[in-house]
Amino acid sequence: MRTFLLLALITFSIKSFSQLSPADKKYLQSSERKVSDYALEIIRGYSPEQRVVADSLFTREFVKLLKTNYSYYYPFDSVITVSILYPPDSSFRIFTWQLVVNENTVRQHGAIQMNTKDGSLKLFPLIDKSATIQNLTDTITSNKAWIGALYYKLIPVKAGDKNIYTLLGYDENNLRSNRKLIEILTFENNEPVFGGNYFVIADGKLQPKPIARYIMEFKRDAGPRLTYDNDLNLIIMEHLISESNEPDKKYTLVGDGDYEGFKWNNGRWNYINKIFNEVTPQGKPPVPNLILDDAGNFDESKMKGGEPAPKKSPKKKN
Repeated sequence: MRTFLLLALITFSIKSFSQLSPADKKYLQSSERKVSDYALEIIRGYSPEQRVVADSLFTREFVKLLKTNYSYYYPFDSVITVSILYPPDSSFRIFTWQLVVNENTVRQHGAIQMNTKDGSLKLFPLIDKSATIQNLTDTITSNKAWIGALYYKLIPVKAGDKNIYTLLGYDENNLRSNRKLIEILTFENNEPVFGGNYFVIADGKLQPKPIARYIMEFKRDAGPRLTYDNDLNLIIMEHLISESNEPDKKYTLVGDGDYEGFKWNNGRWNYINKIFNEVTPQGKPPVPNLILDDAGNFDESKMKGGEPAPKKSPKKKN
């Protein structure tokens, strides 16, 4: 299956790139350096003003390039600080990036570019409204009221004949906490919809009510994992506990080395409260290193490291 997907991707890339006329290809290649420099300045700018100006310039120039006929087929490989994800059906691609205004204010930006038959630009800007949405976990939104994140993984699944695109994302939330999230993307009437009734949590312990997306919020310098295991076909996430026994204070939550997750079945992501639950036989790979002992005591000596922030360019898969 992996070999087939790789060959399909190579074939698509060769065929796709040939859609561009030589003149348009040359234009995009010569202009890509400029937008790449702006994108780097969004990250490296010394002052908030420099970063904000770079973000504005990048957005304006990038949209100009996307207006080039059949620009969908141009990879923008050198724009390494922008995440670019494609589904296997190549019906669209999604760009996301972030702007750190200051240590307590981070804005996410993005856009969805559709793959149109005539090569014209059909673009949905993603407008981050996280700060104004009261219930982030249960609100279904459009691209105009997006819950911002830097996406690092796209998981295609189906509910009947409907394509469901599950996105894993990262958000440098504020001074005290960061977030990772499992987002749902679908298309209704040819327009993007974020969130949906695609989660089943039977015991109600993880979330007290139905959710439209799953959000992990945790201590800023913690690194709990949220990833997808292709072999197990599972979304795997590290279980969170409070360092101070105050679970309602999200900025106290850290990963405890135990793992829970979601498995796609019958058109829903079904919650699994414990993934690694077998004793490791001698000579086999170890189970996760728990930071709680059998008596429930917190072992700070095991709080060393965690999953790093996702790479800025998912083209180099993490």
